[in-house]
Amino acid sequence: MSFGPVVILCGGRGTRLRERTESIPKPLVEIGGRPIVWHVVRIYAAQGAREFVLATGYKGEMLERFAADEPWPEGLEVHCVDTGLDTPTGGRVRRLRDQLSGAPFSATYADGVADVDLAELARHHRAHGGLATMTVVRPELQFGVVQLADEDGRVSGFQEKPRSEHWINGGFFCFEPGVLDYLSDSSVLEREPLEGLAADGQLHAFRHTGYWDCMDTYKDAVLLNDLWARGDAPWKVWDG
Repeated sequence: MSFGPVVILCGGRGTRLRERTESIPKPLVEIGGRPIVWHVVRIYAAQGAREFVLATGYKGEMLERFAADEPWPEGLEVHCVDTGLDTPTGGRVRRLRDQLSGAPFSATYADGVADVDLAELARHHRAHGGLATMTVVRPELQFGVVQLADEDGRVSGFQEKPRSEHWINGGFFCFEPGVLDYLSDSSVLEREPLEGLAADGQLHAFRHTGYWDCMDTYKDAVLLNDLWARGDAPWKVWDG
C-alpha cells in the first residue's frame, strides 16, 4: 500500500513539555531510550511507508543530526527540511510543496502514537474521493467520572477515565495535492485549512477506535515510558 511521502511535523517548541524541551526539540524526547519521532517513523515503516520528510523548525539542527546518524531499517529515506522557526503547522506543510512533487502524501504529528491501521486509512481515503482524510479518535478523559443517579445529587458510582463521547483530531492524515491550495505560510492547519476543506465537503474522517495517545505534557511522557518499560506499548506494531 503506497502512502506517498510521509510528512512529520517536527517544528514546534513543545512549551507544555518545558521540562524536556528547553534543551532538545520535542520530537527528540525519548520513549524507552528512543526519540518519539523514531516511534512515529517506525509505525509507518512497519506498514509499508518508505519516504519521510521531517518538517523542522525549533532546534532543527538537532533533528537533522539525528536523522542523518540514525541507522534506519534498509530502504527507508528520512530527511529534514527547515520550514522556519515559528511557522505554523499549515505553513510548514505548504513550504514542502516542492518536495511533494504534486503527488498525494501522508502527514502526522511527531508527538502522537497509535496502533492505527494505515492501510485501511489509505483505502478509506481513496474510496471517498475527497481531498483530505483525518484520523479521529475518542481519547480517554484525564479524570474519572462521577455518575449521578438523579437530580438530588445522589452518587450512584464512578467510572475510571472513560473515553470521551466526542471525536477529536488524532493526526494521521491522507492528503491529495489540492490540499496545498488551502494553505498559506501563515495558516494553522487545524483551523482555516481543515475548516475550509470541511466547508467544501472535501474532508472526511477515519474513525480509529484502538490505542492513541499524544505526548503533550511531562505526565504523558512518563505514562508512555511506563508502558514501554512494561512491554505493553500498543503502538509498537513492528518486530524487534
